[in-house]
Amino acid sequence: MKDEKDRMISSTQIMESARLEFNDPRLFRDLLGQHDQHLKILQQALEVKIRARGSSIEIEGDPLQMELAGQIIRQLYGLLEKGYPVFPSDVDYAIRILSGDSRAKLQDIFLDTIYISAHKRTITPKSIAQKAYIDAIRRYDIVFGIGPAGTGKTYLAMAMAVAELMKNNFVRIILTRPAVEAGEKLGFLPGDLAEKVNPYLRPLYDALHDMVDFDRARKLVERGTIEVAPLAFMRGRTLNDSFVILDEAQNTTPEQMKMFLTRLGYGSKAVITGDVTQIDLPAGKASGLKEAFRILKGVHGIRFVTFTEKDVARHHLVQEIITAYERDENQLGSRDLFEKK
Repeated sequence: MKDEKDRMISSTQIMESARLEFNDPRLFRDLLGQHDQHLKILQQALEVKIRARGSSIEIEGDPLQMELAGQIIRQLYGLLEKGYPVFPSDVDYAIRILSGDSRAKLQDIFLDTIYISAHKRTITPKSIAQKAYIDAIRRYDIVFGIGPAGTGKTYLAMAMAVAELMKNNFVRIILTRPAVEAGEKLGFLPGDLAEKVNPYLRPLYDALHDMVDFDRARKLVERGTIEVAPLAFMRGRTLNDSFVILDEAQNTTPEQMKMFLTRLGYGSKAVITGDVTQIDLPAGKASGLKEAFRILKGVHGIRFVTFTEKDVARHHLVQEIITAYERDENQLGSRDLFEKK
């Protein structure tokens, strides 16, 4: 009986509460979100109770989770004080960032403006890895971004390229990717060469039009200031004063990757992105991206940045899907080993 009572006292002691006070009513409303949505996201993710009372927030729960919730709330309020508009997605990103590294500073990440898109949306990194990626692109002439879908590898590279073009730091942008069918046989495609390869390049056009309004993008493409082309078109060229992005690099062969990397001329920068878990090459064909990582990992002046499912910037379920598939692949490997026995 005494042991049970002691356990009850111990259980009560680990539940604590804290109060945070805020002095700006307008910023406080923005902090809470519409219908207190931001607080609800925090409650669900961290399993704490959060209540808004007047101009203060009360947090109750496990001490560690409560401390984390308080840190996130204070840092989000700091972003609002700097004029950064906090959206529900930002609360989700903040939870991921500070759950992984409690010493991280959201202002260092979220306030690093890369570009303001055609839709007047400010493009900034949303994770520690994305921030490292942006910093690497600024510092190095060749950067590899390797990680799962939805981590912003191509989108952020595109934003950096457009921003640098607008500053006249480069003469042109070249966007390229290998024309490899993603598990489907597309058959004969009608039309001229451009019409045949355009389906493969559509994702690059989509990202471009999110950065620059359609008419301006069309004029830049017509003038050759922005070129979107399949990787095969790079052979034999020397790319000077260009910001070059190679997307879907996991679907290059080692020969294609070497060809691409040796196209880089004076005053140019290259960003190579890919996901080594989604290789669409024929069975037995080595991935140029994997080979490049093995061969170039220690080369001075080349930077590799690796993303994980924690950096996914799409719908929150995408992160769960990636984690589930990775878990299943690991279990399948164990089952195969067991079955062979």
